Amino acid sequence: MTSAAPSPIRFGFLGAGGIAREALAPAVHRARGATLQAVAARDVTRARSLEPAGNACQDYAAVLADPEVDVVYISLSNESHRPWTLAALAAGKHVLCEKPLGLDADEVAEMTAAAQAADRLLVEAFWYRWHPRTRRFAELVAQGALGGILQIESTFSFLGDFEGADAHNFRLEPERGGGAQYDVGCYALSGIELTFANEPLTGPARAVPVVDRVESRIGSTGVDLASTAWLHLDRDGDLPTATAVARFGMGVPDTQEFRLSGTEANLSFGSGDAFTSWNTPSWLEIRSRSGQAHREEFAPVDPYQVMVEAVAARVRGEDGFVVDLDHSAAVARLSDAVRAARSVVTN
Repeated sequence: MTSAAPSPIRFGFLGAGGIAREALAPAVHRARGATLQAVAARDVTRARSLEPAGNACQDYAAVLADPEVDVVYISLSNESHRPWTLAALAAGKHVLCEKPLGLDADEVAEMTAAAQAADRLLVEAFWYRWHPRTRRFAELVAQGALGGILQIESTFSFLGDFEGADAHNFRLEPERGGGAQYDVGCYALSGIELTFANEPLTGPARAVPVVDRVESRIGSTGVDLASTAWLHLDRDGDLPTATAVARFGMGVPDTQEFRLSGTEANLSFGSGDAFTSWNTPSWLEIRSRSGQAHREEFAPVDPYQVMVEAVAARVRGEDGFVVDLDHSAAVARLSDAVRAARSVVTN
């Protein structure tokens, strides 16, 4: 006997850009218990190319008004996340919104309150969080397997031609939420926040990371192209101060690393895709203070599909892991602090 397929949760997309075309639409089409019902995009041809079961159009509001849509997925440019999330919640839809959820902590708080008032699910699409490797990492930290956290290094940068082919990319426009910090810095900061939030030795009233210094390279349009942020965490008891370094950039060489040192063991993400492991093998390497090392390996997986299936399950009232809004809020506050500390700027 086989179990009956779950009732499908119908997704409506706002935007048909690269992430929607290459990752989310294929994930929804493959997902168990989900269907791509409607797509709205400025270019209706691109909307149709995602092959929705229902409407393909240029009118975002039409997707919100569509009674056949249960969940609205928002993949618009960053400044559009807040208004369209609020509009979708007001229309009675659940929302899966691309990162960053909001441009600052106040926006995230407003969106969270709106979701609570509407009694609807709101999830930030931090897709790396659904990867089994990330889930296992958080579990190891929470179990105390690494001991108290001493140091974290979190890096995400990518090489885009922002002087040539990508010169008109929205990532270069400050008013549209451009810049490396919004684009990939949120991942690096999320990794740091996830670590400290799961460390059991900090207790329920854990300390908040403090940003000490930030050095940035600012481009000609005024957005940050690359930054390094130094942080620390003061804790009570016998644990020493923990430190963290976040590095993020665009238009600089591709680098993804996540490493941490603990009082009992060190951990690192293997395969050079700490935040974007997608349909390829990956691993964690753990080395104890005595020098013993072992590697935990993870089979290829599509975290986008896992995310879609989990969101669909939650909408049906079933169990399913989703990134909680407390994490989104904490990352937004940390991101605000990084921007406020950006006092040393290089061109």
